[in-house]
Amino acid sequence: MKLLKKLIPILEWLPNYRKSQLRGDVVAGITVAIVLIPQGIAYALIAGLPPIYGLYAALVPQLMYAVFGSSRQVAIGPVAMDSLIVATGVSTLALIGSESYIAIAILLALLVGGIQFLMGIFRLGFIVNFLSRPVIIGFTSAVALIIGLNQFRNLLGVEFLQSDQIHILLEDIIARFMYFNTPTTIIGIIACIIIMIFRKINKKIPNALIVVVLGIVAVRYFGNHFSEVAIVKDIPSGLPKFVMPVIDIALIRELMPIAGTLVMVGYLETISIGKTLEVKQDEYRVRPNQELVALGLSNIVGSLFQSYPSTSSFSRSAINEEAGGTTGVSAIVSAIIVVLTLLFLTPVFYHLPKTILAAIIIVAVFNLINVKEAKRLWKANNLDFWLLVATFFSTLIFGIEYGIVMGVGLSLIVLIFRTSRPYVTELGKVPNSDFYRNKNRFNEVEIDKEVLVFRFDAQLFYANASYFRDTLEEMTEEKGEALKLIVLDAESINRVDSTGIEMLKERIKYYNKRGVEFYLAGVKGPVRDAFFRGGLLDIISINHLFMRVNGAVNFFKTGDNQNQKKYAQYIHQAYE
Repeated sequence: MKLLKKLIPILEWLPNYRKSQLRGDVVAGITVAIVLIPQGIAYALIAGLPPIYGLYAALVPQLMYAVFGSSRQVAIGPVAMDSLIVATGVSTLALIGSESYIAIAILLALLVGGIQFLMGIFRLGFIVNFLSRPVIIGFTSAVALIIGLNQFRNLLGVEFLQSDQIHILLEDIIARFMYFNTPTTIIGIIACIIIMIFRKINKKIPNALIVVVLGIVAVRYFGNHFSEVAIVKDIPSGLPKFVMPVIDIALIRELMPIAGTLVMVGYLETISIGKTLEVKQDEYRVRPNQELVALGLSNIVGSLFQSYPSTSSFSRSAINEEAGGTTGVSAIVSAIIVVLTLLFLTPVFYHLPKTILAAIIIVAVFNLINVKEAKRLWKANNLDFWLLVATFFSTLIFGIEYGIVMGVGLSLIVLIFRTSRPYVTELGKVPNSDFYRNKNRFNEVEIDKEVLVFRFDAQLFYANASYFRDTLEEMTEEKGEALKLIVLDAESINRVDSTGIEMLKERIKYYNKRGVEFYLAGVKGPVRDAFFRGGLLDIISINHLFMRVNGAVNFFKTGDNQNQKKYAQYIHQAYE
């Protein structure tokens, strides 16, 4: 039963559901639905799909996540970023809005869900660790800017080009900006202002619903003044039907790059939001691999009911938590309201101006452009700042798909750089004590000309073995002919591979030939195991392994150390 609860998290919290939670969940569910319905319609337009498909994506996926998701507050459904990625990828294969375009978008949801589900089953959630926070922020900020600029066509009533490359967007906007439709632009700008005002007053105010109602009323009752304003028009009523996506192997191969992007972006969004909400309570813990399974099932089952790829929403998840949602019941309430909308309320949206939807999207996504974090990184970590900037501009210039690839590539390059050139320093003795500390940070430490004590702050493996050797050589050259002993403080070395061991053996032999002793101090058990298996004891005495640096230096100076004898005896017995 415990395993079943782990696989299906709703079985863990539903039997323990309390009546005191119901009010908060119902209020949160209604509040999220009020935001979700206009957003769903708007995001479907970003994806190049008819508005009804935004509501389809808001229905089944969030029900599946409520059952299988490890977070009880994350809100699943259509989002702006994924919608633009869908439009970018699918528009190269079919005409936007056509039947084949819709079929490909639904097939893409099945493909994305299948990949996510398999990654969860095989516990591949660790892959997300290769995308650092600066890369995520740079990528999301760039995508937010691209999404916002793409909505200028609806905001201003001008048929600008749609693209995920900023230079193409800006060139077209600048060339055709003066052809804006005045009534459309006025409505859109007023809607933006109203949303921003309400957001400043209180984020709980359903600003999206307010501007939607105002827009519908304005066009419905004052239509003569707004005849040139583009409206949503007919949205079909009824629930989505069960339809099996058409499986086309050749098409799937073409969709794989965009599916991979959606998998990474969707998972990153969900984990980021889930972890943020997790720290605010102590009822549950987010499990990365279970999140992949939940997202996968949401997209797989959603695709069977005509949903395009969906994931978690930053804004709606925050609203859910702020409104008092504590369990998946709030998602079920939201789904019920979407069902009622699909059955009875779609005609209400007939007169909804598209410029209102554009205003909702623009204000929402521009808040994702994180200038504050860029400023902080500029002061705190220069390398991370340039990583953010590089990801941001590569996404803007080369497009979303290449932006995420560049982000992963840059993260790996930085990871390799940092692990291949770790911090190495010489240690000196703190006066009147047995402690050794970094000579560059503690000016008062004593440095013995005959002894080099150095610390290596990383695992010792193939990527940094040469750096270890070269840095040690530089330190020994500084000491000169007076050097008689080298002590490696290995407390910070948590892993070693065969390349590192062979390099260390070669260095010990080299320095022994020059008349310089080589001792090791503070070696961790697993590292010591690897050293011994690698044949280190063939070239170094077990008596030259010490518990602490001070013991190594004292042994060299006096030739007698009772603690060292006990330590060597203990190691010898352990490995007999």
